[in-house]
Amino acid sequence: MLDSDDRPWGRWEEYLNEPGYRVKRIIVHPGQRLSLQKHEQREEHWVVAAGKGIFTLDSEDKEISVGDAVFIPLHGVHRIRNHGDENMIIIETQLGVCLEDDIIRLEDDYGRS
Repeated sequence: MLDSDDRPWGRWEEYLNEPGYRVKRIIVHPGQRLSLQKHEQREEHWVVAAGKGIFTLDSEDKEISVGDAVFIPLHGVHRIRNHGDENMIIIETQLGVCLEDDIIRLEDDYGRS
């Protein structure tokens, strides 16, 4: 593991960070959700490895669970909510300029901007 960070909703862990791409494991605790956000410099591909939740992309909500994959285009407004009773684990592949501060939060349950 290259880097990690505990967040109010769970944790992320970074496993690869190369020019043009980055791979992380996102762990979302039961009942928690990420901020509603978008990115200016990267696209993301998410694969659900454990758990289930509601994935939001722009104004559409979709139930996702183990084995499902979703694509988040550049500027796509997105979030995930874990509505199960176990941790939700997502493998995230970022493509583009993959900087941690490329997060524009539009809504956040934890008061972050």
